[in-house]
Amino acid sequence: MDVLENYTGHTDPGGAAIRRDLDRLSISKISVGEMDNNSYLLVCKASGEALLIDAAAEPARIADLIGATDERPDLRHLVTTHRHHDHWQALGAIAGMFEPRLIAHPDDAPELPAPMDELVGHGDRITFGEIELEVIHLRGHTPGSIALLYRGADRPHLFTGDSLFPGGPGKTWSAEDNVQLLGDLEERVFDTLPDDTWFYPGHGDDSTIGEQRPGLPEWKSRGW
Repeated sequence: MDVLENYTGHTDPGGAAIRRDLDRLSISKISVGEMDNNSYLLVCKASGEALLIDAAAEPARIADLIGATDERPDLRHLVTTHRHHDHWQALGAIAGMFEPRLIAHPDDAPELPAPMDELVGHGDRITFGEIELEVIHLRGHTPGSIALLYRGADRPHLFTGDSLFPGGPGKTWSAEDNVQLLGDLEERVFDTLPDDTWFYPGHGDDSTIGEQRPGLPEWKSRGW
């Protein structure tokens, strides 16, 4: 698989992956499936241990990203951000190939196609190698949607699933869910993270918290 080292935050379905190298962590992004889902491979540089966020579709392409040589990363964890089927269609195949520890929030785990090895909630930590990710529970898109936050770089890096995109929060199915998601995003993301926080959504291009912050009043006023 082609992996471009010039990380822009944009990938094309069926196209090359892109990779960002931080001091202790590499982040690879690939678009898979008919809905332009993003899968993210995070690799601890010190240990070679890896974590995959959302085995969304096209298991052969995800496996190709991980690699087939003796030098490939050791995939230890697979986190599913939420229960919607477009985010887990390759979960069973990737679990069978690499036998990672499967992780999700307990409110969404029963609807996933395989039993989870670990259930995580707001404020929990997931560790692989020397890397620690903080779990942020963002209720509304689904009851158990989670984001993952990495603080060990010059700026925070946040993986938001379908809870936050450039342009607004993820889809909700009731006014109450919309209020809940906006509240969680404001309290747990925008009120606590700096503007230079880079975030990686479940579909489409990346953005920063600062770029999206001016949209908060409009997101609230437009309602559900």
